[in-house]
Amino acid sequence: MPATTPLTTPQHRSSPRREAPAEAGRRPDDLHPSTAAGRALAVLAAFGPEHSLLSLSEISRRTGLSLTTTHRLVGELREWGALERGADGRYGIGLRLLELGALAPHGLQLREIALPFLDDLHHATRANVHLAVRDGHDVVYVEALRARGAVQVLSRLGGRWPLHATGTGQVLLAFATPEIQKEVLGSPLRRYTANTITDVAQLRRVLAEVRRTGVAIAENQLPPAGALAVAVPVRGPRDEVVASLGVTISRGTARAQALVPVLAAAARGISRALGAPSVSTVDPRSVRRTMEPDLL
Repeated sequence: MPATTPLTTPQHRSSPRREAPAEAGRRPDDLHPSTAAGRALAVLAAFGPEHSLLSLSEISRRTGLSLTTTHRLVGELREWGALERGADGRYGIGLRLLELGALAPHGLQLREIALPFLDDLHHATRANVHLAVRDGHDVVYVEALRARGAVQVLSRLGGRWPLHATGTGQVLLAFATPEIQKEVLGSPLRRYTANTITDVAQLRRVLAEVRRTGVAIAENQLPPAGALAVAVPVRGPRDEVVASLGVTISRGTARAQALVPVLAAAARGISRALGAPSVSTVDPRSVRRTMEPDLL
């Protein structure tokens, strides 16, 4: 099987340490970075979805840097535009980083190519739709479309979860290199619900099945309860798996297998647009036409 090639980061980057839950703000790997660049990056890494606004003392505590060093670095980052200071004195990520993030060539290219297919899939299934890539031991969402009235999911654009705990992540892990699989399977597998796969032997069986069928089905492996996720691979110019495409619905509203054909059609359309040689021609407009309005 072709190995996964991540679009955004080097293959062997290890995952950062996380606080609960996984999407919460991440503490830096090294609480005492030895270089100026490392200390500045540690300040930026202190922020996260649950820590979007931080005081100077909170940044100091989360980075392990002294208050004096934190004050200096925050001032420099604020002057450059990487941080902004609110009226209450707390700091948040600045627009300069948003501008730079938009320039990331691979993630941006993938997202722009995929959007028409994601939009069709979103409207046809009335489900939450996710496009994801691998970053180290994590799955990172480069696009997330939420459906009104659908199950609430803890996913967002730029959000991340461990590979083993999501349908999109299991697809990426199943087609990853043996080295990446060994690293993930050899690391602690965190449990988020009673259904989260934390047994290595069970995870190996699941990954083998994903490679065989090309589909991952994850049920109640992340909160909230009652969520069913179905995901398939997206291939790139050398037929390597470069991303995964998934939908999340409330369990009982549709059969997982009923979602596979329409999900696979959208993934084939994206793969062909990316130049995957093994994918047959798929007209983006045909995806919507072939999707049944009622998947029950």
